[in-house]
Amino acid sequence: MTYATVMVSLALDQPNEARLQVAGELAERFEASIIGVAAAQFAPPLYYSDGAAAQGLIDEGEASVKRRLSRLEAQFRAAIRNRGGHVEWRSAMDFPARFTFAQARCADIVVAGGQSPAFSDAFALASPKDLVMQAGRPILVVPDGINWLDLRSVLVAWKDTPEARRALADALPLLRKARDVTVLAIPEGDDDRTAAVAGATDVTAWLARHGVTAITRVSEAARNETVVGQLEKIAGDVGASMIVAGAYGHSRFRELILGGVTQYLVTQSARCVLLSH
Repeated sequence: MTYATVMVSLALDQPNEARLQVAGELAERFEASIIGVAAAQFAPPLYYSDGAAAQGLIDEGEASVKRRLSRLEAQFRAAIRNRGGHVEWRSAMDFPARFTFAQARCADIVVAGGQSPAFSDAFALASPKDLVMQAGRPILVVPDGINWLDLRSVLVAWKDTPEARRALADALPLLRKARDVTVLAIPEGDDDRTAAVAGATDVTAWLARHGVTAITRVSEAARNETVVGQLEKIAGDVGASMIVAGAYGHSRFRELILGGVTQYLVTQSARCVLLSH
C-alpha cells in the first residue's frame, strides 16, 4: 500500500502554509499526485434588502469569493511547485465540507488544518471533524505552526475498535517511513490490563509482518488522570511528532457534548494527527 494521490483541503482567510508544506512533503516522499481543493459560499448579511440592491450585494459577494479562491489557487501552485507528480486544482462556489467530501473519492489521504474550538464557519471552512466522519479517507490534521513532516517518532493510540484498526491500516505507508513507532494502549475504566497488553502486542506483531518495527507500551494511569492527559504525557515521553488514532470510538454525540480524545486531537493537539473513522 502507498499513497498515490494526496489531497489538501484549503480554507479561505485561514493560514494554509502548514498543511501545504506537509502535503507537498507527502507528495515528494511517495512520488504522488497532489490535488488542492477549496470551496466557499457567499454568506449574505442578516439585514433585509430586496430588488436590485439585494442582487447587487449578492453579485459583489460572490465575485469576492471567486477572487479569493483564485488567490488561494495561486498560493497552492506556488507552494507545491516541483513537488510530487501530477498537480491539480479543484474549487467551487459550494459549501466547503460538501465539496471536499465529493472530491475525496479520488484521494488516498486528505491533508487538512487543525480547527480552533472557537472558530467554525460552514461557508468558508471544511471542518476536519466533519471530514473524518464523512470523507471515507484518512485525514491528516496539521496544526498551524508545523513546518515539516517529522516522522522520527510516531505514536499509535491503540484501542481495540474498528476505527483504530482502520487508522492503523491507513497509516501503514507513513509508519514504514517512521524511525520509531510506539503502540500505546490506555486501559479505560474496567478494561482488563492483561487484555490491553495482549491487544497492543498483537498489533506490534502485525506491524512487524508489514515491515514496521514498533515497541509496545501500556499506560500506567495515575488516579483520575484522563485519557487525553495520559496520551499527551506519553507522546511527550517518546518525542512523538505524529499520533495515529481511530476517530470517534464512542458515539459522536457523546464526543461533542462531553469532549473526548477525537475532539482534543482535532482542536488542540500541537502534533500532526492521522485519523480514520
